[in-house]
Amino acid sequence: MASKPPRRQAAPQASPEPRAAADGRRAKAAAEASKLFVLDTNVLMHDPTSLFRFEEHDVYLPMVTLEELDGHKKGMSEVARNARQASRELDALVAGVEGGIEQGIRLDHSGHREARGRLFFQTRSHEARLPEALPQGKADNQILGVLQALTKIHAKRPVVLVSKDINMRVKARALGLHAEDYANDKTLDDADLLYTGVLALPDDFWDKQAKSLESWQQGGQPFYRLQGPLVSAMLVNQAVYWEAPSATALYARVKEIRASTAVLQVVRDYTHPKNSVWGVCARNREQNFALNLLLDPEIDFVTLSGQAGTGKTLLALAAGLHQVLEERRYNEIIITRVTVPVGEDIGYLPGTEEEKMSPWMGALDDNLEVLNQSGSGNHGGEWGRAATQELIRSKVRIKSMNFMRGRTFLSKYVIIDEAQNLTPKQMKTLITRAGPGTKIICMGNLAQIDTPYLTEGSSGLAYAVDRFKGWKHSGHITLARGERSRLADYATEIL
Repeated sequence: MASKPPRRQAAPQASPEPRAAADGRRAKAAAEASKLFVLDTNVLMHDPTSLFRFEEHDVYLPMVTLEELDGHKKGMSEVARNARQASRELDALVAGVEGGIEQGIRLDHSGHREARGRLFFQTRSHEARLPEALPQGKADNQILGVLQALTKIHAKRPVVLVSKDINMRVKARALGLHAEDYANDKTLDDADLLYTGVLALPDDFWDKQAKSLESWQQGGQPFYRLQGPLVSAMLVNQAVYWEAPSATALYARVKEIRASTAVLQVVRDYTHPKNSVWGVCARNREQNFALNLLLDPEIDFVTLSGQAGTGKTLLALAAGLHQVLEERRYNEIIITRVTVPVGEDIGYLPGTEEEKMSPWMGALDDNLEVLNQSGSGNHGGEWGRAATQELIRSKVRIKSMNFMRGRTFLSKYVIIDEAQNLTPKQMKTLITRAGPGTKIICMGNLAQIDTPYLTEGSSGLAYAVDRFKGWKHSGHITLARGERSRLADYATEIL
């Protein structure tokens, strides 16, 4: 009888103490790998959800940040609303915590699963040695003192100040501390990378597409269907063009994209006087593309960007008057803009809502005067022009942005001027006012931002352009050439 093999002895189980120690070491290593971000108050007032934008990293709030947040929560301004929302977010995080908060609060505790770090509050005073030239009572310097102390406490861990205040970041770096701008709100780092809405076709376009190109007529408009790698660079409603010195140019719009196939629709030529819109003709190809978007009933949202004098307001108003007074597609034109002064504020203004907004609408009056002279009002002399001006005025409404919440615009043609001064949140508030049959046009120049803490990359206009590109009911054109006057063009170039 064969002997039984010896029974293999089970390996001894590890005791819980070493396993707990290993877990502790892993947690410590993970904590050292992640960063500790100290938030300045202006970050919370700029983006109330910024607490949850730092992924696996931890967030630290100095006590003076909470004090400043409390001091800005009163009022009806955007800053006050953001301060109140940030306070509510903090309250939701703290409310469900049992025991002390010294070990930090999990940021995904309130449902924000994208935040995998912890929130720490300042629970004790820190000793800091700042230069005597920095007043100790100033809030910014107190935050710098906390940053300096935390940097010494967490010597093996990156401690970074996040602030929208440029001078605050400069002072931190001068003290040898790490500081960064809040970049999560930026749509793009470089404004030159912003979608222009226009694509130049290669010189050999017709040669490469000669065999596979299909063409047909529909509704009096020529269409082309093309294939190949060029389609991957196209977006729906993007304007495309092909120009050559001795050949007929092609100006078209991408109507449809399916896999590696794109359908191009040749645009209407609004540079010809017979196709003028309320007496206005396009003076360059970008203006022609813009008018095609503005007059297309299938396009609900249009963004126009460009330097001063490129014709943004004039084109939008001309297309609006044509569709309101002649085609009767919309009931009226509503115009609004951000009231951010370039120089000193002129103070409170008397009168009704429209009268208060009138000083901000000088560009509207200038363009209406041009349209009244070039439109149908010049056929009846002075009486005809006066009657046309009254008719135009009756169909144009000036509204303040302060009273937009809760409204719904039905069959309206809405123009948002100076949209570069809007935050992404304000842009969302305005666009979501659109009801059935409403068209919204956003215009602005990203080089002329007057709102504090807004940059070209974080502007609501850049945000809307980037998010809406490729949607079949929206379009964007960057107007490149100034048409105001040779003086204005030359000043834009050299000054």
